[in-house]
Amino acid sequence: MSDVIDDLHRRGLIAQSTDEDALRAHLAEGPVTYYCGFDPTAESLHVGHLIQFMVLRALQRAGHQPIVLVGGATGLIGDPRPTSERQLNDPATVAQWVERIRGRVAPFLDRPAAEQGLRTPIYVNNLDWTAPLSAIDFLRDLGKHFRVGKMLAKEAVSARLNSDAGISYTEFSYQILQANDFRELFLRHGCTLQSGGSDQWGNITAGVDLVRRTEGAGTHALSTPLITTADGKKIGKTEGATVWLDPELTTPYAFFQYWLNIDDVDARNWLPLFSERPAEEVEALVAESVERPAARAAQRALAEELTRLVHGEDELRQAEAAGRALFGRDDLSALGEQTLGAALREAGSVTVDGDVPTIAQLMQLTGLVMSLSEARRTVKEGGAYLNNERVTDAEAVPGEGDWLPGGWLVLRRGRRNVAGVQRPAADPV
Repeated sequence: MSDVIDDLHRRGLIAQSTDEDALRAHLAEGPVTYYCGFDPTAESLHVGHLIQFMVLRALQRAGHQPIVLVGGATGLIGDPRPTSERQLNDPATVAQWVERIRGRVAPFLDRPAAEQGLRTPIYVNNLDWTAPLSAIDFLRDLGKHFRVGKMLAKEAVSARLNSDAGISYTEFSYQILQANDFRELFLRHGCTLQSGGSDQWGNITAGVDLVRRTEGAGTHALSTPLITTADGKKIGKTEGATVWLDPELTTPYAFFQYWLNIDDVDARNWLPLFSERPAEEVEALVAESVERPAARAAQRALAEELTRLVHGEDELRQAEAAGRALFGRDDLSALGEQTLGAALREAGSVTVDGDVPTIAQLMQLTGLVMSLSEARRTVKEGGAYLNNERVTDAEAVPGEGDWLPGGWLVLRRGRRNVAGVQRPAADPV
């Protein structure tokens, strides 16, 4: 079972770990119970969280027992950020987010457990053991094991102390609550390994220390690297928007397109992190990406694999079909109304009411061109398409037979610039 550490290193998934030799020996002894926690600071997790599930799934495949913690307690506090105080969310809202996140992430580990006979994950909420704590219990049983000097040394805490914003005792105490999660899971489930992002390393090792101080037991920890784009931006940000795992916030089509359109350097760097393909396949895809970047083999591999993981096979096929249809490779009429609408909203769309404008006017209205003269020139040069059919008359007006299900038109300029036009549904008579 210790081979899983070699696999995690090969994929670049380990940034830090406690005594690695001891961890290897511990994993080799038999099934180990391990956990990773997620705070509900929003109604969904985002693609940056996927790196944690890669570790959870790798350990699960190696025969170990996963625990997923969704922090109904720590989510009420919020881990200190380096710049400013987090806004405290309403307890009822946080409770809803806990259930929503838990429901969305369960298939990542439940599916392999059912299909491959792996260990079924345990789901926990740290509010269950944090809420009953009195202030006296918190200070006497937990707080006495923490040294303020060490807590002040945490990067985010020290940054806040040296800023005008300062830091409240509420956020300062977060480290104690997270450390207590490890202790509680050790006592309740025999959990001996915690994983998380490298920005959480101080909190993670505080849990290791707390278990040692209170229970006299040795536990282990590892962290994943922080993932950024080649230009230093956070993973999962596209035009200022977050790429969420929840399909109601980011559609499967938009999720698929995000991975398909990442930079070549990012695709090559991220493929080992996020792909569960055999090492030789990953290496071959990276090599192909270097030799033939226009083929976007690494991007497509990530788009397919991660869309399947997060949204399932059916949604992957719909996202692929939508992409092929919008860019002229498949019949638009084969798309379902919901998939077509979702894809066009992501691509950019406008609504028209009353008299339908000409093709040239629609191209300008959707932003595919800057002016009517540019629209006419595009049509004349053969670069304008309506529902994947080349337009020959810029002054033509779309007829009734041109409107697709849901009241949509698909306009395209050249090979890759697509926009949608929708007309409101007619009122029932």
